[in-house]
Amino acid sequence: MHIAMLSPIAWRTPPRHYGPWESIVSLITEGLVARGHDVTLFATADSQTQGTLQAVCSKGYEEDSSIMPKVWECLHISELFDHAEEFDLIHNHFDFLPLTYTGQTTTPVVTTIHGFSSPAILPVYKKYNGKAFYIAISDADRSPDLDYIKTIHHGLDLKQFDYQPQPTDDYLLFFGRIHPDKGARESIEIALGCHKKLIMAGIIQDQDYFNRHIEPHLKNSQITYIGSVGPDQRNQLLGNAEALLHPIHFNEPFGLSVIESMACGTPVIAFNKGSMPEIIEHGQNGFLVNNIAEAVEAVRQINNIERKNCRLHVEQHFTVERMVDDYIKIYETILEQTRRENHRPWGYYKILADSDQYKAKEIVVLPNKRLSLQRHQQRSEHWLLIEGHAQITLGEKTLTAMPGQSFDIPPGTLHRISNQHDENVRFIEIQTGDYFGEDDIERFEDDFGRV
Repeated sequence: MHIAMLSPIAWRTPPRHYGPWESIVSLITEGLVARGHDVTLFATADSQTQGTLQAVCSKGYEEDSSIMPKVWECLHISELFDHAEEFDLIHNHFDFLPLTYTGQTTTPVVTTIHGFSSPAILPVYKKYNGKAFYIAISDADRSPDLDYIKTIHHGLDLKQFDYQPQPTDDYLLFFGRIHPDKGARESIEIALGCHKKLIMAGIIQDQDYFNRHIEPHLKNSQITYIGSVGPDQRNQLLGNAEALLHPIHFNEPFGLSVIESMACGTPVIAFNKGSMPEIIEHGQNGFLVNNIAEAVEAVRQINNIERKNCRLHVEQHFTVERMVDDYIKIYETILEQTRRENHRPWGYYKILADSDQYKAKEIVVLPNKRLSLQRHQQRSEHWLLIEGHAQITLGEKTLTAMPGQSFDIPPGTLHRISNQHDENVRFIEIQTGDYFGEDDIERFEDDFGRV
């Protein structure tokens, strides 16, 4: 499969520290490449991948304030859809905006909905419901107004998370955005209520909230804020904590930090909202609570949780291998449902005219691809090159073709077009004769085993 993976451009893919959507995009991309799939990652130019990186935006707009988000988002999305026909499938992780481009292509588009920032964005999803394919990241985050092909929970690369059988320090951890939704203020109240040290890590998304509800407590040595952290420090913070506090005030679509914590062996105390019951087994790898008082009591009971159960739960349900398997199965299902006869291993074509007397096609040969060496007995062809540079085989001759040049191919003549460059070759083919069926193709050499 040749897959276009559309990542957000707020942060690098994978992110240096914060960037949950970009993190998942990276895990899926690298997992697919490791399985032998051809993946083109559309992300920022400083992104890292073993696939093919295609970028128009130099870096994430959250990392460079000179980048105007809306301008570069439009350029980023349009860059993919300008090349959409080159792919078997497009996997959109960019929320709702790319859906408005889907009418420009016959390539199937699957969108992982990473949560709804607001009910106000639903009209776009509803308009393309049934035209695009939607994947939920939890059953709790499914909208009753939309149809989904599947729920696929996120997964982790467990090699990035060291299991810690015992905490090495006596502290609780808040690990997430400093925002009312994530319950940073409530985490402080829980820590104060059970007289525990609290370390807080995460980007500040609401500065006024931080100034009013977090900063005043930092004068107390019991509460420490350390900012946003990268993978290495994340691993240590999560593994050495007694528990992760996740007192959310919204219906969390998934919660990557929850499974990251459990991967390190650290149980989670979370408010029972959104996807939390899908991730946490109450009393086995954490506690689901309804308020601060219940959370304080859960902290007192935290030693009743066997930390090995936390790691085992992630190994059984939330690995990157399972996530990639799920996505591959969905890709195969979608491709079977949307099988396109106009796509070939070397590129694709569009029929411009089809009559009893002639047939016209616009044909695109992808970079470093070529058609089979072939001949026809019942038709002649005329080729007009309109884009790119090609090598043309006609009988025993090999010719270099440039835009504007044309070639006649009489019946019975061996012929082939080859693209040895990094840009597409596009040409018009006009067939004339008595019969235009595919069974009039006699192949002598073929790169795709069709002789």
